[in-house]
Parts: sequence; structure tokens; C-alpha cells
Amino acid sequence: MIVGIPRETFPSERRVALVPATVPNLTKAGLQVVMEAGAGVEAGYPDADYAAKGAKILADRAEVFRTADILVQILCYGSNDKTGKADVALFRRDQVLIGFLRPLGSLKTIQEIAGKGVTSFSVELMPRTTRAQSMDALSSMGTICGYKAVIIAADKLPRIFPMLTTAAGTITPGRVFVIGAGVAGLQAIATARRLGAVASAHDLRPAAKEQVQSLGGRFVELPIEAKDAEDPRGYARAQDESFYRRQRELLGKVVAESDVVITAAVIPGKKPPVLVTKEMVANMAPGSVIVDLAAERGGNCELTQPGELVVEHGVTIIGWFNLASAVPYHASQMYARNVSAFLLHLVKDEKLQFDLEDEIVRDTLLTRGGEVVNARVREFFSLPALPAEPKEVAKS
Repeated sequence: MIVGIPRETFPSERRVALVPATVPNLTKAGLQVVMEAGAGVEAGYPDADYAAKGAKILADRAEVFRTADILVQILCYGSNDKTGKADVALFRRDQVLIGFLRPLGSLKTIQEIAGKGVTSFSVELMPRTTRAQSMDALSSMGTICGYKAVIIAADKLPRIFPMLTTAAGTITPGRVFVIGAGVAGLQAIATARRLGAVASAHDLRPAAKEQVQSLGGRFVELPIEAKDAEDPRGYARAQDESFYRRQRELLGKVVAESDVVITAAVIPGKKPPVLVTKEMVANMAPGSVIVDLAAERGGNCELTQPGELVVEHGVTIIGWFNLASAVPYHASQMYARNVSAFLLHLVKDEKLQFDLEDEIVRDTLLTRGGEVVNARVREFFSLPALPAEPKEVAKS
């Protein structure tokens, strides 16, 4: 079986789906690796390093798609709404596609992939279990984004983060407030603390309090209680507008006292809640910075412009997305380890085996045999349930 690594084509995307160090383990499992020339260059991985580990370099993108039984990408068509559609014509029936596919985004896009007969696996749907931890690409990329958000904020803030006692007097530490203490938010807290800032955070999930405090952050508790705050996968559940209205009222004072606010409140398949209003921004000190990690879906800040940096009321609001691509070397390394672990989980006796009793396989399998087969995705888009399939599908 041949694993193909196409070059990423989303504008400004610098990551690559597999790095040279992961190639030997795939080879030992009976997989051959081919890659499009230059696929890893922008991430810091030249073609020669892949060749030295046993990968074959192909000059033509179409040849990679034609040769590969399994395609491994980061932003597949689905998550790549800019240039991804060009790849649809290159897909073959029964070809396997693994990557970010934005399964709760556009049904039409997913159906286009299904219509080509592609067997696709969406890494966003990886269950958050101990068994799947090494394959959790969403958490890996969230870690990178949380780190980078703080670095960007520190660069834009006209102050320094750490407290300093100098001959010129004492400089007070920067105050960083993180809204949404998931993987990205927790990494933002840790990074802000390492840079010397005083970090605080809020999350509607009670379990987040201990995690925030374990990183040296202060957990901001509000006198309101969310209903069913957490879903079975560990993500925050959407609340009604009255809850968010009260939450905004209570968060206003903390936001106004902060030098940096990082918002990371994202609910899968839903528009992010507005947690920072224009009035809250107006009450922040001039020079303050907001980094909105929910910007791609609309943002947690009312004044966020997706993909842009804007200044409103003297406050810099950053709505850049795909931040993991700004740290391509280690982002690629982490993603490659996740996806190669997933590949090795699928490969048994040098063949791909799809055991539908295995929740890792069942939960991530998105399309197969011309259909959208993922039960969660079908329910989300109100598609009728499919007839039960055999518990183990044919081996490839």
C-alpha cells in the first residue's frame, strides 16, 4: 500500500502532513511513502531528508494522487475552501483520504468527496480517549495555536509581560485573560505564565478550574451555572442567549482590567458565542490586545474581522486564523506523529482493516462507498440513518 503526501495548497499554509522521521515506522508496517516534490520545504523538511528515510519524491501532484492508495493531508478539501476543490478531480474510487475535513461545515463539500467514492477519515472527529490520545491532531494543533496567540499578543502589546525591578523602578506584570480553557486556552495560560504575565481564565465547564489552577492561572468564577456544560467528548455545550448575556455582563470588569484577552471558546458545528462586546472593548485601556482564536468561524469578539488585524477604541483586535501554520516545523512534527499513529492503528498484516467496532475507526470514518457514513455527521445535517453495516468491512 502506498501513502501519498501532497503539498498543501491553502494560501500561506506551510505545514506538511508527514515529516521524514515518521517514514521508517510506516515502511516497517509495509507501507510505501511517496510525496510531491517540495511538500515539506516551507516547514523546514527538504526533499533529501525524505529520500534518505526511504520516501520516493514525485515531481507531479497528479502523479501522487494517481499513485497513492492513501492520501495524507492537513487541510483537505472541506477544510480548504480556497484551493481544495482542484483536488476533487484527482480522487480515485476507494482511495483513502486522511486529514482535516471540517465534517460539520458544508454538507455539499462532504458529499462531493463521497461522490468520488473516496473513503475519508476526518481527524477532527477523533474520540478524546486514552487509546486515541496519540492520534488527536485537533489537540496538537490547538496546543500550537494557544502558544502562538500569546507570542503574537506579546509582540503587539506596547508593554512587557514580566514584572521587573530595575534601577528605573518596578514594572508591573502584564495581565492576560483567557476565555475558554480548552487545549488552546490552557496552552495560552502556560505560555503567558512562562513569559512572566499574571494569567487568569474563565470556562463554563467546572472541570476546567483545576486545570487552570494547575498551570498557575487564576480561575475566574462567575455566579451563573451552565446547563449540561460539557458534552461526552469533553467539549463545551452551546448555551442559550440569556446565559451568554449574563456571562458578558459578569466578564466585562475582568476584560476591562486585562492587557491581553485571548478568546478560545469554540463549540463544534456551532457559531462561536459573542463573549466580548464592542462596549467591553471600549472599556479596555488603549494599547490592549485581543487575539480571537475563534475568528475563522466568526469570532468571540463582536469587533473581530476574520483574517484581519483591526484597531478599535485603541485596542488591537487580531482575527488571524490557521495560526499553527505560523509554527510549521513543530506543528508538522506533531501532526505527523498523530496521523502516522492513526495509520499504524489501521494497518494490520500490511493491509488496511476497518473494524467498525473500534470507536477510533467508527468515529473518524466520514465517507465510504459514495455515502456520508458518519452517524454523528448525518444526525447533525438531519440525514436519515443508514442501514447497519457489517462490523468489519473488507480489507484493502
